[in-house]
Amino acid sequence: MPASWSVFDISGKEAKLARLEKEASQADFWADQQVAQQAMQDLSLLREEVTLWQGMATRTREALELLDLVEVEEDDEVISEVAADLEALERELENEEFQLTLSGPHDRGDALLAVHAGAGGTEAQDWAEMLLRMFLRWAEQHGYKTTVLDSMPGEEAGLKSATVEVEGPYAYGYLRSEKGVHRLVRLSPFDAARRRHTSFVLVEVMPVIDDTIEIEISPDDLRMDVFRSSGAGGQNVQKNATAVRLTHIPTGIVVTCQNERSQLQNRESALKVLRSRLYEQEMERRAAEQEKLKGEHIDAGWGNQIRSYVLHPYQMVKDHRTDVETGKTGAVLDGDLDMFIKAYLKSQVGKAGP
Repeated sequence: MPASWSVFDISGKEAKLARLEKEASQADFWADQQVAQQAMQDLSLLREEVTLWQGMATRTREALELLDLVEVEEDDEVISEVAADLEALERELENEEFQLTLSGPHDRGDALLAVHAGAGGTEAQDWAEMLLRMFLRWAEQHGYKTTVLDSMPGEEAGLKSATVEVEGPYAYGYLRSEKGVHRLVRLSPFDAARRRHTSFVLVEVMPVIDDTIEIEISPDDLRMDVFRSSGAGGQNVQKNATAVRLTHIPTGIVVTCQNERSQLQNRESALKVLRSRLYEQEMERRAAEQEKLKGEHIDAGWGNQIRSYVLHPYQMVKDHRTDVETGKTGAVLDGDLDMFIKAYLKSQVGKAGP
């Protein structure tokens, strides 16, 4: 039996699967269509996971039994074949163990990712655009669909901020590892003296909240402003006022969306982002309360970068949470983030996730 069987509570999941299957067979199960559909989706995912692990356990047991038999007969060719099968099973086990690190309540779903340039003017805004490109390339390499919901260009270059929706299996589960401050050190292309500059960008990652999770937004708590969508340099890209700015009055949260064709589409996209921001704010409030009770507090300020990208005087990208580093800065900025994402997710096993 794999060592991770108990770590990931497969036995408990088997018991939960039996309970859900019993509930699904009850006559009144479909009385509430929405609840029943969500339950059936959960049941399907759980059945798939349990079946996979049961199958791997059976294959491992059979291979070990066969290996014991052929060792007695000293058949080197068969022993080699069985050993190769066990190695393949071990690799498959490692992959599935990693997949089980994505077990948070929203890990399987879509994500909203936002970049915000920090202090530093054009230099930081250029860094924000570089980071957005990095995440878009990562998403493309993994077959995710991306939609830029809103972007605010910088005065000279780059972006002040941008929000993108990433759609696909486990998009949030992977990208939540990127939440935090990203630091860049390089010789600035915008400095005539070619001095070294340090820039910071804040990356936000939020789950796309579906309709089964109640986030109450009263129309009386919203103020909506409309304006013309604009491109770089203030050039109007639409003559009509289709861009939408929503202000949630109780919290002061402001969301804009200008990349859709109609005002209605932009309002719907802005509401989606607002729902996710309100949910994230509530989760952060609860986490802060738990940390306060434990007597611990870490300020999520600009000085607490999660990762540094150094392009001068040497080449290195280092994640400060896991100490994973690489000198292949070009590959990382082209979207090669998996080494950082996997290391972070593995480091969180057994900890309370977001």
